[in-house]
Amino acid sequence: MGVDNGTAGRESHVRVEPEPVAEDRREDGRGYLRTETLLVLALSLGASAVSALISFTGSLTKPGGLKDQAATLNGSYAPGRPWLDLAWQLFGIATALVPVLLVAHLLTREGAPGLRVLGFDRTRPGWDLGRGALVAAGIGSAGLAFYLASRAAGFNLTVVPEALPDVWWKFPVLILSAVQNAVVEEVIVLAYLLRRLDGLGWSPTAALLASSVLRGSYHLYQGVGGFVGNMVMGVVFVLAYRRWGRVAPLVIAHALLDIVAFGGYALLAGHVSWLPTP
Repeated sequence: MGVDNGTAGRESHVRVEPEPVAEDRREDGRGYLRTETLLVLALSLGASAVSALISFTGSLTKPGGLKDQAATLNGSYAPGRPWLDLAWQLFGIATALVPVLLVAHLLTREGAPGLRVLGFDRTRPGWDLGRGALVAAGIGSAGLAFYLASRAAGFNLTVVPEALPDVWWKFPVLILSAVQNAVVEEVIVLAYLLRRLDGLGWSPTAALLASSVLRGSYHLYQGVGGFVGNMVMGVVFVLAYRRWGRVAPLVIAHALLDIVAFGGYALLAGHVSWLPTP
């Protein structure tokens, strides 16, 4: 004879939640991507854009014209103490690359092969170098002319690409700084950001504008000319990345541009009349 425990015939009142519909899952995924993208930018170039805006506001409200003020890109951290200065320089370069490592980690976690999915690898070195050099040649000549015109018109500060002491590590640090700038900017503001905006459903035109305006924004500390010139560069780089599907040639192009700018200024400043100095 069975034992009645008082539950026979009683309906279960345990609520079973329905499975989320596909649209809910998609929206959850988009919310995660939005948060991730904002955090990556807040740790890197988004923060730089806010800093540049504050700096530009200070320059505008300072007595005198913009061209009478200077924006130094690579300066000394410990004047008169070269070994300590070198330690700070290397520390700054290394820590600036951490957001790129974070992007690689995030891409790997989503199942992508890290930065390789962005075309940042060594599978096509000759192809990447050739296209990078061509882009650098075109952008570099036009960019220099635009900077000189913008400064002469009073729209730009005097850009000082380097103000390092004359020590043995000066040019190696300038090269490392140029490569670091190129890797951080092109991996994050170009390849990673476009991938995330595509995943969020942005149109190609909207993504192009977002990437280009962001690039111009974190150069605003140089003045209006720095903002406009880098925004135009951003448009060119987005179009090239969309066409090639690889960010490596654009990293190379950016690195070459900065190496020539930093090293050229170090060699020519004060020796040629057409190069502005503070």
